[in-house]
Amino acid sequence: MTVRESLEEVVSSALAACVNDGSLALETVPEPSLERPREEAHGDWACTIAMRLAKVAHKNPREIAQIIVDHIPENDLIKSVDIAGPGFINFTLEPSSFQEVVRAVRDLGEEYGKSQLAVPCKVNLEYVSANPTGPMHVGHGRWAALGDSMARVMRHAGYAVDEEFYVNDEGNQMNVFADSLVVRYQQLLGEAVEMPEQSYGGAYVKDLAQVIVDADGDKWLFVDPDERRQAFRERGYAAMMESVRDTLEIFGTQFDTYFSEHSLFIPGEDGKTKVQHAFDAMKERGYIYEKDGATYFKSSEFGDEKDRVLIKQNGELTYFMSDVAYHYDKKQRGYDLLIDIWGADHHGYIPRCRAMMAAWGYPNDLEVVLGQLVNLYRDGAAVRMSKRTGEMITFRELIDEVGVDATRYLMLSRSSDQPIDFDIEVAKKQDATNPVYYVQYAHARICSILRKAASEADAAAAESGELSMDELAAKVIPADVDLAPLAHESELALMRKMDDFGPLVAQAARDRAAFRLTHYAQDLAALFHSFYTNCHVIGEEAALRDARLALVDAARIVLATTLGLLGVSAPAKM
Repeated sequence: MTVRESLEEVVSSALAACVNDGSLALETVPEPSLERPREEAHGDWACTIAMRLAKVAHKNPREIAQIIVDHIPENDLIKSVDIAGPGFINFTLEPSSFQEVVRAVRDLGEEYGKSQLAVPCKVNLEYVSANPTGPMHVGHGRWAALGDSMARVMRHAGYAVDEEFYVNDEGNQMNVFADSLVVRYQQLLGEAVEMPEQSYGGAYVKDLAQVIVDADGDKWLFVDPDERRQAFRERGYAAMMESVRDTLEIFGTQFDTYFSEHSLFIPGEDGKTKVQHAFDAMKERGYIYEKDGATYFKSSEFGDEKDRVLIKQNGELTYFMSDVAYHYDKKQRGYDLLIDIWGADHHGYIPRCRAMMAAWGYPNDLEVVLGQLVNLYRDGAAVRMSKRTGEMITFRELIDEVGVDATRYLMLSRSSDQPIDFDIEVAKKQDATNPVYYVQYAHARICSILRKAASEADAAAAESGELSMDELAAKVIPADVDLAPLAHESELALMRKMDDFGPLVAQAARDRAAFRLTHYAQDLAALFHSFYTNCHVIGEEAALRDARLALVDAARIVLATTLGLLGVSAPAKM
């Protein structure tokens, strides 16, 4: 239980006593609401319940506040209570209440801040889903960072999350890719052929064609064009998916499922495809009709601006029909909630997708998170082209230059509905102007303190590198460490911030807002740096030293957990 939750219980007890003895004429006991005061001088927590009750209790808010304060039971949490302004109840807590946060963090380790949902929720989180016709671009990188961290945060908050990559391996774009690859292959072997108007012209296509030339020579010049197209389609697809998987593996993003769009069109044991099953489910509910030779879905009945074509007049299925089948299949796999992360340019596609879910009776089971663009800069100047190829900078090139940690952190530094201005040179800096370096340095500094403390006890063990930081901390901090000496304002500020971690994770999970953890990490790092300036650890008398070692160890654990939820490493040395 957090300090806030403990205080809420105390205030709830006071409210119940007020109602029970008639001091407040209320039918039910209201829930208290606590918030951080804008100014530290006003205490640790403020309660606004008195102002909310004024109308129903028919009393002045300050009078209500005094009644509540008079009914607060004896407790070990509260040091003092003040009534301020129109009726704020400000609580200043005993240092001991925050000291227990240190003990909780160290007892729970990376489990600290975890919570459970009142109702279990199994989530399918689909993101990245880059077409297998080219390398991942920087925008895909933002979705990779966002989706991966969202899954981590949601799991910490009690959700069961499966991560899924939808492979768009059906449709004409795969044939266009294959044809582009064929032309580059022919050109490399001296054939006078031109790239078709509709083609993929990137240098990577020529590189792939060269691989085929090196492996097979001119073999494919003399085969049936349809056979050649199919072969090049398969080899190009395999090469691009290998590139995508390799890039995501380097980035630390792992998917539970790579779902092939093509699989939607393969008959199952009952002879029907997944497309047919989804279509039949809509038809059974009466939401399918034919007009002018085409087949429509009545999406306008669910708020879409018009009905949507599922099957064209020529019998060809629309892309939306694939999406219908894919989302229907996800629901049949037993997911309670589907979350899709799309680029902002897909905004207009949302109403029809929500309509298809509503048609099956799942009106609230699809969420779409839209992500804005990433604008690349180098020392403030816009960058659009790769120095190596003269074309778009790929995601792989970015992480090769900047590194995984800085890329992830900066991609997550703002809400997904805001564009990211990503300065490559800032991301590479190793100073306080680089936020990820600033946070990681705080963690490394803590580890240095623990190593120094350990070296005083056992220099060989501390420097051997064989002990983990948890083992080093256990070696130098007594199991029954007395935390009472922790009363300096810098110490209290660190403990207050650590107490906020669990509720923050739960809220970030509910709001699908992992970016808030980057702000939290920077705030916690800043408070540690302030503590480091104001409070000595090594060299103090034993009781104070041990208590502060426990405090910095707890800060290390929370920093490392926060970075872990962002998919960023927590280095022990820098």
